[in-house]
Amino acid sequence: MAASQVEPGSTERQRPAHAPADHPAVSRPKVGVVLANLGTPDGTDYWSMRRYLSEFLSDKRVVDYPSWKWQPLLQLIILSRRPFKSGEAYRGIWNNEKDESPLLTITREQALKVATGLQQRYGDRVLVDFCMRYGNPSTDSVLRRMQAEGCERILFFPLYPQYASPTTATANDHAFRTLMKLKWQPAIRTVPAYFEHPAYLEALANSVREAYAAADTPPEVLVASYHGVPKRFLMEGDPYHCQCQKTTRLLREQLGWEESAVQTAFQSQFGPEEWVGPPTVDHVAELARQGRRHIAVVSPAFSSDCVETLEEINEEIRDSFLAAGGERFTYIPCLNDRDDHIHALLAIIDNELSGWC
Repeated sequence: MAASQVEPGSTERQRPAHAPADHPAVSRPKVGVVLANLGTPDGTDYWSMRRYLSEFLSDKRVVDYPSWKWQPLLQLIILSRRPFKSGEAYRGIWNNEKDESPLLTITREQALKVATGLQQRYGDRVLVDFCMRYGNPSTDSVLRRMQAEGCERILFFPLYPQYASPTTATANDHAFRTLMKLKWQPAIRTVPAYFEHPAYLEALANSVREAYAAADTPPEVLVASYHGVPKRFLMEGDPYHCQCQKTTRLLREQLGWEESAVQTAFQSQFGPEEWVGPPTVDHVAELARQGRRHIAVVSPAFSSDCVETLEEINEEIRDSFLAAGGERFTYIPCLNDRDDHIHALLAIIDNELSGWC
């Protein structure tokens, strides 16, 4: 990874081939790999949360209402109250030892392990770093640093197994915005959705098997909960909903379970328009009312545990199930920095680096 995140790669400098003797030494050309995640506030206080939420909710890929209509509502009403509620949610999961969000801690660990794996394969020819679409380390700062360290080619890897406009697309958008400002652009590739990759599915299935094996009694239903999007996005061509449904089916087939044993739901809905569903918070309550006493929830759309999983699923959605009569709720952590997940990421990166290394 780059210097500010982990141990830097080789900083060897040399005079270019065919250059005159007085030409200054330059960094040896390298390939960069950037893992991109959603984002994190710098702190849980009001102003840190407000800056983060303003950047996030001002993104046209996330909320595509006209600015003249949305921004006054966002800046004058929503952001006067929402930072307090969000800050409270983050404080409940905050990594106090490092004074950072779990998403930042986990993404760094993922990048460290990926860097180790790629160093074993390619030596110092490949540098690894990570960035956030919202918050820090910013996409712009990381891409500029990688270029300064000699990366003439960069593989940009949004850590979203399923493609969605508010996740994959906006991460790529932000990377390209940086390139638009550079006099000398590195060549860049972006990693596509990888929910069908055999190694990803195997890691996901392994996490479920392990959770079920550790339970005193196996859960009756596994709910695959994905972050939600407005239904309008599906109608406008965003493939996310379809890819989520397919992920659930492929996971079920990997596990060898019957269809009723794994169900799909969507969380994190807000605003007045219709969203893809069913809503996870309502679906788990309905399962309880149907007599299901023990369920498990897994989050295949999240590569790292974050406020949507650690707080929303493991607290709000858990409470909904228990309040409706459920008795046991098992949250299955995201793949995070599990060895089989890192193996999957490395396999994907190896494929996407073809011809570059």
